[in-house]
Amino acid sequence: MLAAVEGSVSTIGYGLAAIGPGVGVGIVIGKTIEGTARQPEMAGALRGNMFLGIALIEALALIGIATPFFLP
Repeated sequence: MLAAVEGSVSTIGYGLAAIGPGVGVGIVIGKTIEGTARQPEMAGALRGNMFLGIALIEALALIGIATPFFLP
């Protein structure tokens, strides 16, 4: 039974790995909205930092999707 599931283990692994960046992006956006509500004059700086954080989080997701192709 385990040998039959072996081919889709990487797909299941990426599905689980995609949860982390999804939660991370949600937290980053939520905290940016909270910070903008507290200090509206900092909205520009917060938005720039938010996009930088989202880019780094998405880089982790891309590493997660590419890893199964390189590892046997």
